[in-house]
Amino acid sequence: MNGTASKMQRLIERLPPVRGRITENAPLAGITWFRVGGPAEVMFRPADREDLLAFLAAKPADVPVTVIGVGSNLLVRDGGIPGVVIRLGRGFADITIEDERIRAGAAALDLNVALTARDAGLGGLEFLSGIPGTVGGGLRMNAGAYGREFADVLLSAELADPSGRVHRLETSALGLGYRRSGVPDDWIFIGAEFVGHGATVADIEARIREIQAARTDSQPIRTRTGGSTFANPTGPEAGGMKAWELIDRAGCRGLRLGGAMVSEKHCNFLINTGTATAADLEALGEEVRRRVRETSGVTLTWEIQRIGIPTPPGEATLSRVSP
Repeated sequence: MNGTASKMQRLIERLPPVRGRITENAPLAGITWFRVGGPAEVMFRPADREDLLAFLAAKPADVPVTVIGVGSNLLVRDGGIPGVVIRLGRGFADITIEDERIRAGAAALDLNVALTARDAGLGGLEFLSGIPGTVGGGLRMNAGAYGREFADVLLSAELADPSGRVHRLETSALGLGYRRSGVPDDWIFIGAEFVGHGATVADIEARIREIQAARTDSQPIRTRTGGSTFANPTGPEAGGMKAWELIDRAGCRGLRLGGAMVSEKHCNFLINTGTATAADLEALGEEVRRRVRETSGVTLTWEIQRIGIPTPPGEATLSRVSP
């Protein structure tokens, strides 16, 4: 088959057989916290680790792959995602404990890791209860909250490279920094090993409750939102101010564009008020970045992961919400 004929063939017909679920033109908006975005050209949910590795080894090299978790820190653009979107599920969600070590699959919820560690009397992982995502996403961006981050408790991670080979890398080899890792974008995290320390269940539970209460009080968690929109700046030009402080000082609290809005409760969160498109949310974020840069000289960096094909924003106009 020549190249032209191959491109005319539907993508799903070019893919190897799998034991998991594979779906064409799969909706994504319903599985992201923002509830926006176009479909995946093809969605693959591997049955287990072996299914994933066999798929990677056999798929055509020119087919792009994107991995998503629970969509808590993700903005899928309105044009959807070309290629194959892989979503790891139950076959990657196991959590086991041996001595002070916790092994978790990439699809395990961060909260569940924290709760499993609590039940085993292992402290130090309570902060994971404040991160609304999965282990895989947390590894990719070295997620953190309430004074700690993945790098503080991570011993090693397992990854699959684009050809389906598995690699186990120690924490020092992952290139972890503030909200980033040095792992190639086309490598897939499939699991991790963490370490805790002995503590009483009561003390661990108290800390988890404290984190949950702080999160409920300060973040718009009952809205269609994602995680923190922008990373806190680290350069001297920020003067030690956090992203939300710079956004507030730039007058962006409550700013709207179409159905998108900067949260009144915590202005480093964007909200879909019900009618927003991904284009609305991204354009509003860019307007926030522009105003912060204009007022403080600081260029905010997106922490929300934006993926897929953009479409032009609509006719929405910016307006202020009355205090």
